[in-house]
Amino acid sequence: MALPKPFVPLLLCLSASFLISCLHVYGSDELTVYIVHVKRPEDVTFSVTEQWSDWYSSLLNSASEAFELAPEEDAFNVAASRIVYSYRNVITGFCARLGQREVEAMSKLDWFLHAYPSPVYHPLTTHTPEFLGLSQPSHSVWNATNMGEGIIIGILDTGITPGHPSFDDDGMPPPPAKWKGRCDLNASACNNKLIGARSFVNYDKVTRRSTVTPVDDEGHGSHTASTAAGAFVTNASAYGNARVVTASGMAPRAHVAVYKVCNEDACHGYDILAAMDAAVDDGVDVISLSLGGPSAPFHSNPVAQGGFKAVNKGVFVSCSAGNTGPNRGTVTNDAPWLLTVGASTTDRSFSSIVKLGDGQELDGESLSQPRDLEPEMLPLVYPGHTTGNKNSSFCLSGSLDGVDVHGKIVVCDDGGNGRAEKDDVVKSAGGSGMIIVNNPDFAYSTLVEPHVLRTSNVPYADGLKIKAYISTTSAPTATIVFKGTVMHKPHSPAMASFSSRGPSQITPGILKPDITGPGVNILAAWTSAFEVFSGTSMSCPHLSGIAALIKKAHPHWSPAAIKSAIMTTAYAIDINRGPILDERHVPADLFAVGAGHVDPPKAMDPGLVYDLTPQDYIPYLCGLYANYHVRAIVGGPVNCSSVKSISEAELNYPSISVKLPANHSTPVSYTRTVTNVGEPRSTYRAMVDVPEGVSARVDPTTLSFEKVDVMKSFSITFRRTRSRQGAVEGQLRWVSTKHVVRSPISIILE
Repeated sequence: MALPKPFVPLLLCLSASFLISCLHVYGSDELTVYIVHVKRPEDVTFSVTEQWSDWYSSLLNSASEAFELAPEEDAFNVAASRIVYSYRNVITGFCARLGQREVEAMSKLDWFLHAYPSPVYHPLTTHTPEFLGLSQPSHSVWNATNMGEGIIIGILDTGITPGHPSFDDDGMPPPPAKWKGRCDLNASACNNKLIGARSFVNYDKVTRRSTVTPVDDEGHGSHTASTAAGAFVTNASAYGNARVVTASGMAPRAHVAVYKVCNEDACHGYDILAAMDAAVDDGVDVISLSLGGPSAPFHSNPVAQGGFKAVNKGVFVSCSAGNTGPNRGTVTNDAPWLLTVGASTTDRSFSSIVKLGDGQELDGESLSQPRDLEPEMLPLVYPGHTTGNKNSSFCLSGSLDGVDVHGKIVVCDDGGNGRAEKDDVVKSAGGSGMIIVNNPDFAYSTLVEPHVLRTSNVPYADGLKIKAYISTTSAPTATIVFKGTVMHKPHSPAMASFSSRGPSQITPGILKPDITGPGVNILAAWTSAFEVFSGTSMSCPHLSGIAALIKKAHPHWSPAAIKSAIMTTAYAIDINRGPILDERHVPADLFAVGAGHVDPPKAMDPGLVYDLTPQDYIPYLCGLYANYHVRAIVGGPVNCSSVKSISEAELNYPSISVKLPANHSTPVSYTRTVTNVGEPRSTYRAMVDVPEGVSARVDPTTLSFEKVDVMKSFSITFRRTRSRQGAVEGQLRWVSTKHVVRSPISIILE
C-alpha cells in the first residue's frame, strides 16, 4: 500500500548498535537514543508491524535533508537502518539514535510532534501471603479467586530462571485463548506457569529478536516474578532462614510472562517502552515494573506514556515508588494512572541480639544465623574511635591496617562501601565478628544480608549506645546471640527508610505514593534457589499479584476501579493498634505511607470505588501541559483549547490533596464521584476528620444506593480557620453497615 502523508502521534527509536558513521549533521553531532513522537492521519490503520516500520522509515526519510549522506547512500535505507522499535500499542511513534541538531531540524517538519532522550532506569532492589491475609480460613481470598487462575501478569525486569520450582506448572491450566505471546527460551523451558519469555536487551530489528536470552543472570527478575505469581514450593528458605512450610507468590495460579529489559543494572527507556508495547499486544492483564528512573514530565517519561496506553486497553500497571527515601520529593513512577507502591516491613525478623559487657541487650538482624557458634564475650572495638579516621569508621578497604581487631567484634558504620566488602575487610584484618550501625537516615530500619562473620545490623540509636559503652569502658566486650527467624515483630508493618517519599515533583496535587506493601527482607526465587532482598522492587510485585486476584474476582473492573479498591480499603495502623511508624519510630506521614498498607481481603469487596476512564485524564493533562505534549501522552488527537482543564486535585482520585493559601478564608471545594460495587441496597454516611486550623464539610452527608454500578457525586469543601502553616493530614470515610471507604486527605497550609 502507498504510505500516507504524515499527520497524528507516533514514536520511533534508534539503537546504538546501528550507529552509521556517515550520518552526521553539521559535522560531528553526538548521537543519542531519542524517543520521537510524530503525527499521522487518523483514517489510516496498519495491520502488521512491517507497515508501521515502513511508514516510520518514510517519515525519517523525509528528514534526510538534515543528514549528511555519502553519494552512494540511499536515504530511505539509511533511515530504516536507524529504526529499531516501531511502537504501535502503548504509543504512536518510534525511537532513533539522533544528534541534537538532527532533532532540531526534524522539529520544523509537519509530522514532528515531540522528542526526548531515552532515560535509563534501574532495578530497585513466603511468609507474606499469610501476613497479608490471603490464606485466612475465615475469608480466603485465594479460595474466592482460585488464586488468580487465568490472569496473566507481565513482568518487566532482568529476565527469568527457567526450571526454578517457583515456576513449576503442576496442576496449572493452559493460558487463556487471548494469549498471543511467545517463548524465546528452549522448547521445554516455558510451560503453563511461565507462558512467555522475551528479551529486549540488544534487540535486533531485522530478526525482531534479542541477541541476549531472557534468562535471568541477576536474580532480580526471578525474585519479582515469583513474588507476584510464584507456585507453591515446600520448605523454601535462604541460608536456612525464613523457612516456611510452603512459599508462594500472591497469585499462585496466575500465568507469568517475562520481558527482559534490564542488563547489568541498566534498563533503557526505549526497551521498556517496546516491552510494554509487546505485553499489551500479547494479552497480559497486569504489568509489573520494579524499576526506577529519573523523575520527568509525563510527556518525556516512557513508563508514564506506555502505562497510559496500557491502562487505556484495560491493563493494570503497578510500579515501584523508588528506593531514595527517606528524603522528601523523591517518589518516582508517579503518574496518576499508575499504582505507585512504597515499601514496608512484615512481622518477621531475623534476630541477632548484641549483648554488651555491661548487660545491655540490643536487638539487631542478620540473615546469617550460625547454629554451631557458642555465644562468647569477645573484645569490642570501634576503629573510628581508635584511629580518628572516617574511612576506618566505615571499615573501608585498607582502613584497618595497623588497627588491632584480631579476635574482636568490630563496629562498622553503614555506608561508604557494601556490606560484603565490610565483611571481607574485617575478616582479612582478623576480626571475629561485626556490628553494622545504621546511619541516621536509616534510623531503626534494619536490613538483612548474608555474612561470612557473625554479624548484627543494629539501629542508629543502639549504635550510639554501643559507641558510648566503648568510649567509657577500658576493656569493652560483646557477643552476638542468634535467635533465628522470629515472628510477630512489634510495630509491624513499619515504613522502610529507603522507600521514596512524596510529594511528587511532577504532579504534587496527586498524593504519591498510593499504597505500601511488604518490601523488607522478602524471601523469593533467585537464580539458584531462594534469596532474601529488600526494596520497593519487592513491594511492587506484591501489589501486582494482589491486583491480579482482584481482576480475577471482578473481571470487568477498570484499572482505576482496582486501584481505588486497593487504596480505600488500606489500613493505617500496625499490629499494636497504633499508627504505622516510619524509620524514626514516629507516625509515618501520607507522603511515606500513601493511603496505607494494602489489605487484600477488604480490597476484594470495597463497597464503593472512585473510577476513572482514560478520557477523564485529558482535562487534568491539559491543565499541566501544552497541547502537543498531551497528544504525545494520550497517543491521539487532542484539542486542549476546547477542553475545560482541571487542577490535579479535581481528578476523581481515591485520595485528596488540597492547598489552602495563607490569610485566605475563601473555601476550596472539590467534587468526587463514587460507584457502588457492593450491596445493591446500601447507605453510606460521611465522616470527615481534619486537624485544628482547618474545617471540612461534605455535601451530601449520606449516599443511598438501590442498585450496583450506580454512580453518585458529592462535594467536599475546605476552609482555613487559623493562620498556621505546614503540612497536615485528615481523612474522609464513607461508612455503611459493612464497609468503610477511606480517602486520606493531604492539606498544605501555605
